[in-house]
Amino acid sequence: MIRIVLADDQPLVRAGLRALLENSSDMEVVAAAADGEEAVSVVRSSLPDVVLMDIRMPGTDGLEATRRIRADPELAATRVLILTTFEFDQYVFEALRAGASGFLVKNIEPDRLRQAVRATVRGESLLAPNVTRRLIEQFVRPAGDGAEGLSALTDRERDVLALVAEGLSNAEIAARLFLSPATVKTHLHRIMTKLDARDRAQLVIQAYEVGLVRPRWL
Repeated sequence: MIRIVLADDQPLVRAGLRALLENSSDMEVVAAAADGEEAVSVVRSSLPDVVLMDIRMPGTDGLEATRRIRADPELAATRVLILTTFEFDQYVFEALRAGASGFLVKNIEPDRLRQAVRATVRGESLLAPNVTRRLIEQFVRPAGDGAEGLSALTDRERDVLALVAEGLSNAEIAARLFLSPATVKTHLHRIMTKLDARDRAQLVIQAYEVGLVRPRWL
C-alpha cells in the first residue's frame, strides 16, 4: 500500500485528490495539510511514501516545506511531488533543487496521477526530459568550474551525464554511446552516488550549473 500525504490550501482540491487516489486499491491517503507548516508536521508523524505538495500556500509555502522534509534524515524514504498550475513556474525549479522528485500540473488526468505516484515510489524522477531541460534553461545560471565540479566522474560518466542533461532517455543514451541499457543504468547509479544526487532531475540541474552543458541562450 502506497501511503500518501496531500498538502494543498484548497479543501476542494484535497478532497478531489483523495477521491482519485483512494479509488486505487494500492493507495491510501494517510493525512492532509492546508499549509507547509502543517505538511511538515503530518509528514513527520505519518512517514508517508509520497507527498503531493502544492507550492503556493499561505504561511509556510510548499517550497520551504519541501526543503525541510528533504533535509530531515528520518524522512529520507519520503519523496515529494510538486503540484503546480503552470509548467514553467520558477518555484518548481527551486523545489527540484530542494530535492523534489518531480512535478505535476494540476490538470493531470486521473490515471496519469496514479501512475505518477507509483513511478515516484519506484524511485523514478517524474519529469519528461524535454520539460526538465526547458525548465532549467529558463531559470538556471551556470556557476563554477565544470572540470572541478565533475572531477569524481570518469570520461564515460561525463558523456552519460551530458546526454541526460540534453533530455535523452536511457535507451537513447545507450544507442548514442553503443552501450547496453543496463550499462547506462549502472553508469547513472554511479554518477548519482558520486554527485550525491537523489534522482535524474538533480543530475540535470548539476550538469547545467557546472557548465557541462550550456543553455541555448548563452
